[in-house]
Amino acid sequence: MKFRTFLRHLREGAKNIFRNGWMTVASIGAVTTTLILVGVFLAIVLNLNEFAKNIESDVEIKVLVDLTTEDDDVIALGDQLRQLDGVENVYFSSNDEELESLTTSLGEEGRAWELFEQDNPLNHAYVVKAETPQETEGIAEEIKELDHVYDVTFGQDIVDKLFEFNNYARIVGLVLVAALVLTAVFLISNTIKITIIARSTEISIQKLVGATNGFIRWPFFVEGLLLGLLGSIIPIAVVLFGYHYIAENLASQINISFVEILDFNPFAWYLSLGILLIGATIGVWGSVMSVRKFLKV
Repeated sequence: MKFRTFLRHLREGAKNIFRNGWMTVASIGAVTTTLILVGVFLAIVLNLNEFAKNIESDVEIKVLVDLTTEDDDVIALGDQLRQLDGVENVYFSSNDEELESLTTSLGEEGRAWELFEQDNPLNHAYVVKAETPQETEGIAEEIKELDHVYDVTFGQDIVDKLFEFNNYARIVGLVLVAALVLTAVFLISNTIKITIIARSTEISIQKLVGATNGFIRWPFFVEGLLLGLLGSIIPIAVVLFGYHYIAENLASQINISFVEILDFNPFAWYLSLGILLIGATIGVWGSVMSVRKFLKV
């Protein structure tokens, strides 16, 4: 395509935006509303995904060592644990550290356990972390078969429900975003369809004088692209302002370890670029759908 022809398509596409008047305003307004919802859901889904990763990364296997185990065998057990496939790291917690952790976690009630400091009844323990959280159960089953293992705990029921919930949350979020994107495509498609119908006589004349299908289609593609980009500006501003407010004012008030929202920078840039690309994509896609169905060339 010649550069002069390309500029002509850009001018025609831009003119179509102004020619359609209130239809353009209505279309941009609808796309803006839809993209605001898309942006909000994207921010929620991405942060939920981050929460899920944080929760999954905290899943650990606690291996209690048999009380009668000799020190050399305790060390040997640690070496065996480190050699298991899928194990990321292993660290040792002596019975004294276990007692201190227990008394601290119980607060005032934990003082009663201080009586056992001289004759500690607790087991030594190893804490094992899997490379992939989903491998936790399989590794735990392998550990149960090792010598000198008194008990293995990792909260199987809770872990299974956690993984299931995380998967459902991701799927639901993606489905909602996809549904909103398709809605925006439908709106832009209808706007351009009306434009095509209104200009049917002009298009027929262009065909009679030898205009190619591509020559006729390109201005509509440009129009759809501009509608998508213009409809992205306000959503980016609204979503970023809201996210910045939450990051600055609400995030510091949340004291749950795994609930950490993504940092405003660079997340804001990625989210802005994502909304812009979605706007441009649905604009062009809507144009393609309209031209393919209603432009008789």
